Amino acid sequence: MKQKFEAIIKYIISGGNGDELFAKINIPCEFRTEEDENASVARNLNAAFLVLLSGESHSLYNDALHYMENFGSHPSWEKTVCFYNEGIRLISSEISNRCYDSRAFEKELNDLYLWVDRGGGEEAVEKLRRVFFPEGVLLNEDRENSIRELRKKRKIDITSLNPSAITNPAKEILFSSNILVTVPSASKGIEGLPVSLSLKKMLEEVVKEDQIYWYDHPVPVGVPPGNNEVLYGLEGLDRAVGFEKERGTISREDRVICVLSVSVTHKGLQGIVKEYIEDELKKEKNIRHLEVYVFTEADTVRMIEDVIIPAAGRYSGAKEYGPVYEVIGVDGEYGRHYSFLKAVSAFWQILVDPQIRGTFKIDLDQVFPQKELVAESGASAFEHLMTPLWGAEGVDSDGNDVELGMIAGALVNQKGIDKGLFTPDVCFPEGGTEADEIIFFSKLPQALSTEAEMMTRYTGDEYDGKESCIHRIHVTGGTNGITINALRKHRPFTPTFIGRAEDQAYILSVL
Repeated sequence: MKQKFEAIIKYIISGGNGDELFAKINIPCEFRTEEDENASVARNLNAAFLVLLSGESHSLYNDALHYMENFGSHPSWEKTVCFYNEGIRLISSEISNRCYDSRAFEKELNDLYLWVDRGGGEEAVEKLRRVFFPEGVLLNEDRENSIRELRKKRKIDITSLNPSAITNPAKEILFSSNILVTVPSASKGIEGLPVSLSLKKMLEEVVKEDQIYWYDHPVPVGVPPGNNEVLYGLEGLDRAVGFEKERGTISREDRVICVLSVSVTHKGLQGIVKEYIEDELKKEKNIRHLEVYVFTEADTVRMIEDVIIPAAGRYSGAKEYGPVYEVIGVDGEYGRHYSFLKAVSAFWQILVDPQIRGTFKIDLDQVFPQKELVAESGASAFEHLMTPLWGAEGVDSDGNDVELGMIAGALVNQKGIDKGLFTPDVCFPEGGTEADEIIFFSKLPQALSTEAEMMTRYTGDEYDGKESCIHRIHVTGGTNGITINALRKHRPFTPTFIGRAEDQAYILSVL
């Protein structure tokens, strides 16, 4: 089966039957070994990997093999080459094992090979997906049935609701979020920024540093308030708290605590960003119901050295603390700040406020649509957090005992809110298939889980929120919370190597 699999890969990367869909992978154009810039080497290694995966019959096989071997001893590329070589070995092993374990898979792979051997042709996407992405074929054939089946799999039969559910979210929940901050853009300059003179002088030094971290959409220091995601998110949370006070959910004197972790792109920003955010919040007159606490990487180091290491030395006798600095922090990969914002609630309960019983992370580009929540669900944001489902116990569809210690919300796009609260933010795609969507089209399973999990209403006999509910698996990085008891018991932290929330949602959901 190894040779058949190689022939299939060769078909994909060699232009298939000549149509534009496959021609977007053009190995001769990508494998240009005479170019030695870093970006070129990375491109060449990727092309060489695909060629080697295609087997010895590919005309560039020997060239690709020599290129990979040459860079296998290069100090800058040794790990990359090792990763690719290990990938080739694992892929070949997985295909062989899958064929051994499943006659059905072996038949699908053999049918695909025979189709390729005859020159391919029509229905290329469906033919390839039957082997590499069978879920995609099923989703295109009968989406409604797929939604029903996934809901059945996600169903939890509740054995006991939480007898001591949250009663005052303002006092019992530590809200949190993360901010990504970078230096001002070169085109804007520093002189005209609406920040203090001392900050400008420090920024002039920071912009000379090399950038050490990259994020999707960081906020530049000095951005106008109307474009500042930090202010947008905090104002939205503040309005939501004000709504709760008017509704009588919480006292008018209550102030909600929000912990912000700040991840920066340049090391020098660690000493600037707290002053900058504090200055921006002082200017902001629309935030009246929040107490905001900011944690930078420098703050987490102080926390490690002033609190965690002394406590560990006293209570556990630990001697080696190097890994603590790697795990606890807010700069760098997504997994660090996600885990920190969960863990800080347990420290907060012990060292600051014993009333805190849970934490809830929000994303600052999102707000609670309170009026729509009440109109369509009958409860406000805080009233949803008071549900006895959070902390309930039950049994899943496989008969396993489940503790519902985490809670997750759903998202609706701003342009979709007019259609109603239960408008999925990820819809089933329509239209043609792009080249990168042939083998694994992530939007299809995302749309399925969005419909099956997040669009479920607890209004019927099958799912009523009292005797049954949906087990949420597909969870975003924000809009989720956990009780501190469940946090201590299960410790569902994200590894520090996880780079994006999407990686976390996919990888951790299949472990």
